Amino acid sequence: MDVNFESFIEWDNSPFILFNNQGKIIYLNNAAEILFGYVSKKELYDIALSYAPQSFGYKTTTLSLSYDSFMFYAITVGYENEDQLSLRLYNTPRLKPARKLETDKLIITDINILLEANIALFKTKNTNKLRLLADQDLPAFKIDQNNFSKLLRKTLNAFRSSDSIDISLKLLIGQHVIIENKKEAIVQLSIEANGRYTDADEEVRTLSSQGQIKCMTKEHSIKLEIPLIQ
Repeated sequence: MDVNFESFIEWDNSPFILFNNQGKIIYLNNAAEILFGYVSKKELYDIALSYAPQSFGYKTTTLSLSYDSFMFYAITVGYENEDQLSLRLYNTPRLKPARKLETDKLIITDINILLEANIALFKTKNTNKLRLLADQDLPAFKIDQNNFSKLLRKTLNAFRSSDSIDISLKLLIGQHVIIENKKEAIVQLSIEANGRYTDADEEVRTLSSQGQIKCMTKEHSIKLEIPLIQ
């Protein structure tokens, strides 16, 4: 029986890349194509070479990789000949929410208005230089307004002593999350500065989990991936 496995690889959310022995891409699936917007071809090829098995076959290695909102916990590198080298990256699972999200009780909200209101509140107590780049074409969607406003206040407050703050709000093209067995798009809120306080990180993560929002905290940034629930 002749079976074409390419479509199954294309549907997979795990990035898959096939290189030749010069590091050029022979094939990549849709997930890998999106990933290359955040990481170079050379970096991933070098990783594949570093973790390739010593002989023909494949090897899976547990490790932590992070490229913007993409986080991976393992990779598989394999080859059957000297001409081709494959790399598959495994997405880190989203944390199980602290509580079930009752989507029927959520309020249809314009996130830009909610964000601007909380920024205005932040600016009444802080004089930091602040730049906002938001996608005004984002559709209204369901969200727990009280929980999200509290999350925004805690997140912004972490940057209270930063010289300048950059805030962006955008749709993550090609990325989705499953909420109550339904595929939903993802909106990313990114707040970056030259440094921040970490004293409220645990509370930020808890509030994020309650709203099934993926939270990524780093030394100079906090990024929130918010499900665009319709």
